[in-house]
Amino acid sequence: MLLKCNEASYKVGTSIDASIVRKKQMEWRIKMKKVQTHKMTVSVDEHSSHLEQFKAFYKQLDDQGKTIEKLPRETIEDYQLKAVNATLAHVWDNNEYYRSRLEEAGFTEPKLDSLEQLASVPMLKKDVIRGDKEKILCVDPKEIGQVHLTSGTSGKPIYTAYTLADQYVYDLLPKYLELFKETEDDVAAIALPYEFALPGLGFQRLFQFAFGTAVLSLGKGGYMAPVDKSLELMKEYQATVLATTPSYAALLVEESEKYGIKIGEDIRMKKIWLTGEGCSSTFRERLEKWWGCEVSFFYGSTECGVIGVECSKHNGYHIMEGHVKVEIIDPESGEVLPHGKTGELVVTTLLREGMPMVRYRTGDLGVLQKSKCDCGLTMDVLQLRGRMEHMLRIGEADYSPFMLEHFLMELPEVGLWYHFKMNQGELTIEAEKFKTEMSDDQLAEKIKQHMADRIGINCEVVIRDDIPRTFGKAQRVFT
Repeated sequence: MLLKCNEASYKVGTSIDASIVRKKQMEWRIKMKKVQTHKMTVSVDEHSSHLEQFKAFYKQLDDQGKTIEKLPRETIEDYQLKAVNATLAHVWDNNEYYRSRLEEAGFTEPKLDSLEQLASVPMLKKDVIRGDKEKILCVDPKEIGQVHLTSGTSGKPIYTAYTLADQYVYDLLPKYLELFKETEDDVAAIALPYEFALPGLGFQRLFQFAFGTAVLSLGKGGYMAPVDKSLELMKEYQATVLATTPSYAALLVEESEKYGIKIGEDIRMKKIWLTGEGCSSTFRERLEKWWGCEVSFFYGSTECGVIGVECSKHNGYHIMEGHVKVEIIDPESGEVLPHGKTGELVVTTLLREGMPMVRYRTGDLGVLQKSKCDCGLTMDVLQLRGRMEHMLRIGEADYSPFMLEHFLMELPEVGLWYHFKMNQGELTIEAEKFKTEMSDDQLAEKIKQHMADRIGINCEVVIRDDIPRTFGKAQRVFT
């Protein structure tokens, strides 16, 4: 691998005169002053790919001081059609499963004339690739640079193989400088899993390569990174950015009081990115008040990488349309739904050579809308509704846990730790008190009345003071 840091190039492990590096860095900063650019670019020796053609597209944007975020829709969709066709050609030539499925669907060549024709491409279901590390692999195994896998809580894990170019070249081509304001002046604490899954290493690459940001690799409370040491490291290095899950953000700020670390004084955050777990906007707003900084959602998956990111207006996720093409389908019929209709998200990755995901059924529910956001971004906006298997049947209606959490978190006397327990269609809410003098009975009655008034749900409420904290993915729903 050949690393290029700004204009200075060097083989890994070799030395270079520091004065030359400083001179080149200064020349590069002056040259690129008109637009923030990546701190480090990477090339891979003797490497060719169907994705090389898109370097010119993104270089042209760089030269014009533009990003894909605000391009006209026609330009974005023209790029996506070319990227989808390049991906289809790649999987047609390099993967037996993908090719056979396309041929069964009537394709004689891997080419679409419009994005609307993407609906004719067969969808990829999780069960097809679960536990099979080579089913959709599109490169020689020796080209694999990194393997990630899902937790496998629903069965066998799903393996995702990346080439080095996937991770360090193509994934960094699109720039979203309106959404990400991090710079080399920031210090980013990454409190996400580094084991197996993508999030920890994914955010580390983003911060280091794209922004030159110093990274504190906290993990999530493992034996090498207990909460007290993580907080102390954030304090010592004056972390300004935190990437973590909603539940771990709550745990860190809660535990800081126990260890005598004052949020806002000892640790002064500028931005928190939440990912890995869904949560409601009211939960996010509660975290903002506690941490004293902006908190935004980052939606992605181990299989597909980044899918959507919230802007500062907090009106939904802007689809990362340089990386993915997103469709909404009817979960029963598979029919593609128009903007404004709720259905299942189907994702096609655009910049993958190792293991592309073509029309991958995520199991997530959402609504896709044309962007009318005040932030000025033209990328489509997604409203997530949760996962299909997590919907709760209460009475005669289905409810998203996010919706229930939204209304529960409206009560300031309720803490950030709770359980929703279902028993034959009846809901019991287990909750903790938060900085209130109310008795358990008073708070329980207030929650019952609030949920009845706000959403029309009758439920039982139990107030506890011992809801378990977790370093893993928080389990809020028990059925």
